[in-house]
Amino acid sequence: MSDGAPISVLWPDPSPEPVDDDTLIARYGRADRPHLRMNFVTSVDGAVSLDGYSAGLSGAPDKRVFGLLRMLCDALLVAAGTLRHEGYRAIRLDERRRAWRRAHGLTEYPTLVVASGTLNLDPAQAAFADAPVRPVVLTRRDAAAPPGLTAVADLVRLGDDRVDLVAGLAELRRRGLGQLLCEGGPQLFGALTAADLVDEVCLSVAPLLAGAGPGRITAGIPSPARSLPLRHVLRADDGTLLLRHARH
Repeated sequence: MSDGAPISVLWPDPSPEPVDDDTLIARYGRADRPHLRMNFVTSVDGAVSLDGYSAGLSGAPDKRVFGLLRMLCDALLVAAGTLRHEGYRAIRLDERRRAWRRAHGLTEYPTLVVASGTLNLDPAQAAFADAPVRPVVLTRRDAAAPPGLTAVADLVRLGDDRVDLVAGLAELRRRGLGQLLCEGGPQLFGALTAADLVDEVCLSVAPLLAGAGPGRITAGIPSPARSLPLRHVLRADDGTLLLRHARH
């Protein structure tokens, strides 16, 4: 863990003093019930990417929280398209973060969970081939697996026309993966919202205008608006705002 990239509290209990990682962990924490947390970064004008990639929006403060949220979760959920496009590697943590997890009764590494309706996945991608914990893939019942995928991942087949996310999350929780962190992409965020499965959204707002072109952090079938109260606002020295909205 690192206490770099100074971050202070704007609300509630505002203070100009930078917070340490222990304070950030307490503010984000782990829920006392099964919980799905979304984590996204956006520009001021709502773009999900810059030059085609979310990394273009993510500065040191966002990366600091990004790493802590991975440390706190039981499993990291990502859509297959995002896994491919962003070039995900194996989900690994440094020794300090592994030690924190051991001290709190968790496995050393979170489990990677990929949502894929078509199983258009490369078993040789480092996210699978180099994974310290065997990944799980949520897919449709009749999706054809590419050669070698079952050697590096567990396939959980749920749903006919599309992946049944309600059943998928229930299966993950049956496996002891109750604290889920989802890093997108937008279509998966939209589907989870439509199924009323989102408990929390952590949103980093980068202090820049991306201009027209990039999509929003959510996409897909429209769904009813739902209340998601603001829980805290943090500010980084570079002007990044770190927002946490949660049901509880």
